[in-house]
Amino acid sequence: MPENPFREMPPSAHRVTNGNGAPRLMLTGKFTLAALGRRMHAMSSELAAHATDPELQWDLTGIEQMDDVGAVLLWRAWGSHRPPRLQLRPEQERLFARMKEAPHSSAPASTRPDLLWPVITVGKAVFLLWEHMNGLAVLVGQMMLDIVYLISHPAHIPWREISANLYRTGAQALGITALVGFLIGIVLSFLSSRQLQMFGADVFIINILGVSVIRELGPMLAAILAAGRSGSSMTAQLGVMRVTEELDALTVMGIPHSLRLVLPKVIALGIAMPLVVLWTSAVALMGGMVVADFQLGLSYQFFVSKLPDVVPIANLWLGLSKGVVCGMAIALISCHFGLRIKSNTESLGEGTTNSVVTSITVVIIIDAIFAIIFANVGLRLGNS
Repeated sequence: MPENPFREMPPSAHRVTNGNGAPRLMLTGKFTLAALGRRMHAMSSELAAHATDPELQWDLTGIEQMDDVGAVLLWRAWGSHRPPRLQLRPEQERLFARMKEAPHSSAPASTRPDLLWPVITVGKAVFLLWEHMNGLAVLVGQMMLDIVYLISHPAHIPWREISANLYRTGAQALGITALVGFLIGIVLSFLSSRQLQMFGADVFIINILGVSVIRELGPMLAAILAAGRSGSSMTAQLGVMRVTEELDALTVMGIPHSLRLVLPKVIALGIAMPLVVLWTSAVALMGGMVVADFQLGLSYQFFVSKLPDVVPIANLWLGLSKGVVCGMAIALISCHFGLRIKSNTESLGEGTTNSVVTSITVVIIIDAIFAIIFANVGLRLGNS
C-alpha cells in the first residue's frame, strides 16, 4: 500500500559518530505543531539533554518541515543561543534569525509584598476622582460659554440636534418606562395593601402610593432607566466617533464638540426627563389603582378624587425638579466618559460601563441630597 504523503512524520533525533570521532545529532521528520503533538514535552526533554554536550554537532538538514513551534522548541533547548556546531538549510536560517532578534523572556523576579498597597490604591482612586471632577468642571464651563455664544447668535442654535436627542431620550423611552412603572405600582400596592388590611387602614394606600411614587419612585425609576438606556447610548455614540476618528475630523473643521454634541444632549435630556418622570409616575399610580380596586375594593373614582387631598402638589414639583437635575447630570456624565474613550474597542466597552455605573451612582446621590434638603416639604402628617 503506498505511503500517504500527507501523513505527519514524527520528529526524531539520532546520535551518531562522525568519521573523526565527533558526536553528531541528526534530526529528522517534521518539527511542526501537528507532528509534535503530545510528544512535545518528551522531545523537549530529549533535546535539552543532548544540548548539555558542548562538543555535539547539530544537523538539521534532515528535517522535512519546521514551523515556529519547532524552532522555538529547539531554541529553548539550546538555552536561547545557537550552538557552535550547527548545520542548517537556508529557510531554517531565517527562522532562527528571528529567534535571535526576539526579546528574551525571563521569569519575573520575586518581589516582596508592598505593605503600603492600600494607601497607594486609595491614592490612585482619589487622583482618578479628581481627574474626572476636573474634566466635568471643564465640560460645564465650556457649555456655559457655548450658551452665552448661542444667546448672542440665536441662528446657530442646533435645533435639529436638540429635537433628535429629545425624540430618542424622551419619546422612544415611554414604552419601557411605562412597563416598569406599571409593574412597580402593582407590586408596591399589593404589598402595602396586605399590611394595611391587618390594621384596617385600607384607605391609607392612597397616601403610600401617592407620596412614594410621585416623590421618590417615579423620578428614581425614570432616572435609572435613562442612565442605562440613553446614557449608555450617548457614551457609545461619542466613543464610536472617537474610534472612527469623526471627532478628530470635527476638530479639523473647526466644529466644537461641546456645541454640536454635548450641549444638545444635555438640553434634550433636561427637557425630556421631567416629562418621562410625569409619565412614569402616572402609569405607576394606574398600576397601584388596579391593585387597590382588586385587593381593597377602592374604586378608581375614589382613588383619583382622594389623591390631591393626601399628596400636596409640592411633591409633584419636587419629583419634576429631580428629573431635570438627574437628566442633565446623566447627559453630562455620559458625554464626559464618551469624550475620554480611546481609539480601541476595549476602551469603548469600559467607558460605556463606567458611564452607566457612575450615572446611576450620581442619581442616587442626587436623590439623597434632595431628600435631606426638602425633608419637610410636601409631607402632611396625620392626614387621611
